[in-house]
Amino acid sequence: MAAIPAQASSGGTGAASIFAPGAAKAYAQKHAARTPAAATAAATASAAPADDGSEEADEISEGAAQWSEARTSPGVVAPGAYGAAWNALQKLPTTGGSWQNVTNLPYNSDDPRYRDYDSNSSGGAGLVTGRMAALAADDDGHVYAGSAGGGVWRSSTGGGKWTAISDALPAQSTGALALDSKDRLWLGTGEATTNADAYLGSGVYVLDHPEHGSFTSRDRVGGTELQSTSIHELRFSGTTVWAATSEGLWSHSTVHLNGPWKLEFAPNPAYMPGGSLANDPSSAYKNIVSDIAFDPRHPGRVVVAAGWRSGDTYNGFYTEVGGQWQKLTSLGDLPADAADIGSVTFARSADGSRYYAIDQSPAGLNAGTDALAGIFVSKSGSPFGPWTRIATSDQLAASGSALTDPGAQGWYDQFLQVDPNDPNHVFAGLEEVFETKDGGATWTTPGPYWNFYFPCWSIDPTKQTGDCSQTTHADQHAVAVGSYHGKSVLYVGNDGGMYKRPLDGAADASGHATDWTSLNDGTIDTLQYYSVGVGKDLANGGVSVTGGLQDNGQSILRSNDTVMGSNFGGDGGMTLNDPANGCNIAQEYVYLEINVTQNCAANNGLGAPTTYNVPPPDNATSNARFIAPFTSDLKTPSTWVAGGENVWVQTQGFAIHSSSAWTGVFDLGAGHVATAVAASGGKIYAAWCGPCNSQGFTRGIAVGNADGTGWQQITLPATGSVPNRYLSSLAVDPNDNNHVYLAVNGFSRSWNEGPGAGVGHLYESRDGGLTWKDISSNLPDIPADSIALTPGGGIALGTDLGALYRAPGRTTWKVIGQLPAVAVTQVVVGPDNRLYAATHGRGIYAISLNRLH
Repeated sequence: MAAIPAQASSGGTGAASIFAPGAAKAYAQKHAARTPAAATAAATASAAPADDGSEEADEISEGAAQWSEARTSPGVVAPGAYGAAWNALQKLPTTGGSWQNVTNLPYNSDDPRYRDYDSNSSGGAGLVTGRMAALAADDDGHVYAGSAGGGVWRSSTGGGKWTAISDALPAQSTGALALDSKDRLWLGTGEATTNADAYLGSGVYVLDHPEHGSFTSRDRVGGTELQSTSIHELRFSGTTVWAATSEGLWSHSTVHLNGPWKLEFAPNPAYMPGGSLANDPSSAYKNIVSDIAFDPRHPGRVVVAAGWRSGDTYNGFYTEVGGQWQKLTSLGDLPADAADIGSVTFARSADGSRYYAIDQSPAGLNAGTDALAGIFVSKSGSPFGPWTRIATSDQLAASGSALTDPGAQGWYDQFLQVDPNDPNHVFAGLEEVFETKDGGATWTTPGPYWNFYFPCWSIDPTKQTGDCSQTTHADQHAVAVGSYHGKSVLYVGNDGGMYKRPLDGAADASGHATDWTSLNDGTIDTLQYYSVGVGKDLANGGVSVTGGLQDNGQSILRSNDTVMGSNFGGDGGMTLNDPANGCNIAQEYVYLEINVTQNCAANNGLGAPTTYNVPPPDNATSNARFIAPFTSDLKTPSTWVAGGENVWVQTQGFAIHSSSAWTGVFDLGAGHVATAVAASGGKIYAAWCGPCNSQGFTRGIAVGNADGTGWQQITLPATGSVPNRYLSSLAVDPNDNNHVYLAVNGFSRSWNEGPGAGVGHLYESRDGGLTWKDISSNLPDIPADSIALTPGGGIALGTDLGALYRAPGRTTWKVIGQLPAVAVTQVVVGPDNRLYAATHGRGIYAISLNRLH
């Protein structure tokens, strides 16, 4: 989140003179055409050319594919893989020592200390944490927040002062939360946004007394039927709970919790686990049910919304007639054409008089035009309609939105909530929060995407966001209404965590709310890191810790901080930090969009830029992974290596100010992109894939020198010592650059039937990559993400379910300390003799190397 403002600040300085040449460049490029003042922005800020308005949705979709293919290629992963890995981990010994949560304090995305050219600061989101996927709230101040990858949290104070309540479960990815009539909390695991970093779950759990209890594996409802699915919604009808999942529609008794779930409806049963087409590469997209609606007068009559966000022939609304499921073809304005039915959310009014729905259009998504089919109402109160469209993207854009095409990410951003006391008062979540008080006749935008572009905005650090009120973070996913101290409260969850305001809140003349409160007080840490960097804090002593985050930029924590700041914006990818000086930082946005600073990107009073945009040329053509690798040479840190389709080298270190400093030293081949790079003493290793999905997946390793000489492709047979799976990390022995380690992602042939899936997750070469030895030993079969070599000769390995360690001179592995079942995307050794772990859902942790034995 950040953009180039299109108009003068309140101080009277025009956008061009404040920001040129680079203000929040990456997001301006993404969103220039999605803002009401796009034409002005493009004219006044040369760094922000207009785009077609669909680029962000395209990037999220591409990132989704890449995150998945790293774990599934070359084939399809069978259900139960993560559960088996978690069980195997529980049987391993653990090291000494305990992890310390480094990032469990407030994270201020508007921190005025870092209001520089590429930061989020002044957007208006305030305190943030990681993505929230589901919410529930009662009338006694208990609020339950289900995060994308960091488990479920409870507040007993109407929001804030959070406690984690699902750490004992084998899955920390949340899809749905719901309170039933007995105030039991139901949890459906497996996030349902089908985005870049959504993990499947381990089923459905119920907690009898959520106000003071915690989930355990004994709380699972039914058997293993819903393991390795994502749960879109949990809906109740009488004594039955219905689960809309990525593998069809299921039901279970709410009275008798034992016994299996019943499969009610699967649009394409042959693609279900055990079916004849279960191993087809498209099987994961063939039975998606996004929601279910009940006729309040005839609860046995239901409407089911099914379909893949990008379109499929089975997309549609279904009902059961005579024991057979059939598509509905006459619902009024609600589409019947499969091309216009994608992700759908239903909401019913408490009095049963109204049903509302949001529908995303696959045809619009694929065309890059109008991806929102609309918001609809059934004034009969029946999901069978007739339905009337009450909002289009154009109507919402005119309601005070910060965008010109609300709903472009409707497959990713959706919620719908009716005021329990007023059937005409409705909140809709897309990229922004929208509100109608008259049943859809008129709309406002109480939660705009950001405050950029609005006249109230100012970059002045003494004004925070100028005269603008705080807004929510962008990209809405979850909503709930609760009560605290007798007052009704609206809660929303999005890519920045949780926010609240009174249910009947206040707004300014533009319809923007003036009473949002962030609930991300630092006691809840669900930050989704892709990377971590650690360097000495020369100004304050100790170390500075930074890291790249999903949609929350780059965080920075100095040794004397009580609040983290955000010094880069957007999605934060890989991080490169100078161990000797923590203010020397290079941060990737996506596709090798590298920014560099030598002063921590601290605000310098709105003068010259303190950050520089220095991407290698592959960024301009997007010939790189969404999160692409770059690193420095172990022996010559001023030599950097970055990998896209080409291997790029620059020798200016953190002093680089121009993309022209990069030199291409090797072309990995058309269609090939780097997945990992490592360098020491001028020798470079670059792992690649291409195609990277299961449609003809190939992978390889190229080795050569930083001066461009001696390059060769190492022969890796389709089957053999190194599996034909995604190569995720490389680490070179600092004492011998022919001695290198390789981490392999995905699951072995026990779970993946793709060609050459093989076995093993960690490999070692002592001859510069010519031959490899499997040193996995007792490693569980779990995707391996990152390698770090400790000074004494130990090996730390980050995986999708925690971190492991092999001590010097040993051949077997131990689990490092205790972490929830969360992905450790990167492990690095800091200059303070501690191992740091970037987790994708629970922040950054550190542990002393002296305790790893």
